Amino acid sequence: MLSTKQVSWLKGAVFVLALAPLLRMVYLTVTGQLVDPLEFITRGTGDWTLYFLCMVLAVTPLRKLSGWNWLIKLRRMLGLYVFFYSFLHFMTFLWFDHFFDVQEMLKDVLKRPFITVGFIAFVLLIPLAVTSTNGMIKRLGGKRWQWLHRLVYVIAPLAILHFWWMKAGKHNFTQPIIFGSVLGALLLARLYWWVATRRNMA
Repeated sequence: MLSTKQVSWLKGAVFVLALAPLLRMVYLTVTGQLVDPLEFITRGTGDWTLYFLCMVLAVTPLRKLSGWNWLIKLRRMLGLYVFFYSFLHFMTFLWFDHFFDVQEMLKDVLKRPFITVGFIAFVLLIPLAVTSTNGMIKRLGGKRWQWLHRLVYVIAPLAILHFWWMKAGKHNFTQPIIFGSVLGALLLARLYWWVATRRNMA
């Protein structure tokens, strides 16, 4: 069992490490080491959104299997990094593809299905990020807060579908299959424990 001080140090380390992908993208872009910086940043921010989403959904299964209850203290920060990288992913699309022309951006969202589902997933992440504070949990009440944050079970499939359709044009499904398999296994694990808990309560 980790002490409070150890958990605080761990959270600080995770916070810094979670920024490393962004710092790498910025460094490679500024130093001119990329052939196509826009594609690299778009792909990178999207990939890291999925990585952090996997981490968030892995917290509960790992905690139950290992007994490491301190993992729960990392989940909120990891969830905020899901939103952070998805926000950067969206801003790359809005800025470089549409130069902040919101009307044109929305037309593109409605026209291309893979952008539509990605945009929906991003919008659904916003209330989760906004309600991530202790104050918002108290305002909403524990049960309503939990129900709201179950939107992650909608967001995860939408994110995979967005990634799948994006890769469909290049006929490269390796990454979407890997991400989909990992997220699917994590969601099934959480469903299994939820059903088991309900049966024990009956």
